[in-house]
Amino acid sequence: MSALRWGQGNGGNAAGPALFGVPLSFDRFVLPRQLRRPVRVLARLCGGEYEAPRFSAAILSAALIASSSAYGAFLGGYSDSVVQGITARTGFAVDQIKVVGNRQTSEIDVLDRLGLDGWTSLIGFDAEAARERIATLPWVEGAAVRKIYPHTLEVRIEEREPFALWQQGTSVSVIERSGEVIAPFSGGKQALLPLIIGAGAPAMAPVFLDKIKRYPELAARVKGYIRVGERRWD
Repeated sequence: MSALRWGQGNGGNAAGPALFGVPLSFDRFVLPRQLRRPVRVLARLCGGEYEAPRFSAAILSAALIASSSAYGAFLGGYSDSVVQGITARTGFAVDQIKVVGNRQTSEIDVLDRLGLDGWTSLIGFDAEAARERIATLPWVEGAAVRKIYPHTLEVRIEEREPFALWQQGTSVSVIERSGEVIAPFSGGKQALLPLIIGAGAPAMAPVFLDKIKRYPELAARVKGYIRVGERRWD
């Protein structure tokens, strides 16, 4: 994504627009990353590319104040945290989280990976970095993080599919059909999964368990299937 550049094509000393006496254009000046998207949105709204939504006047007013304040903070050499604080105080603080698609993944773990505090600004929030952190959770196959202005984050999660329980010694894990371990067994509905025991069991379990499904009465009476010497099942 290319940076927004102000003053290109106008000559090095060309006068640019100003806001409250603060110049908004300099020769080859590059806007800080946190301000590029809101400035693009404001420019397109003003140019008639978008139809203004409800409450757009209030949102635009807050955005104007936040952008000018954050721009001044950037010119003054302040850190990203200061810019976050300014935009949060003008109505863009994240105060609502929607988590969708999680069955095994707790919302507490998701919130922890989002890394929010009481003054996190939706404008400066790095959704991609948050998505990458959420994707490291054991049950998460894929994730998406979306900003919904003015103050909401939506997290959509696609979880891995549990196939069986695998016991090695005293350790019991939930595994996928591929044999990959998802997470330690934690009880609940996971207890309804078939139990396989022994070295090499995950690799051979899909074919074996598919055959067992043909005999539901037998499967209901068996507590677990032991792989013996990686040659047969008991």
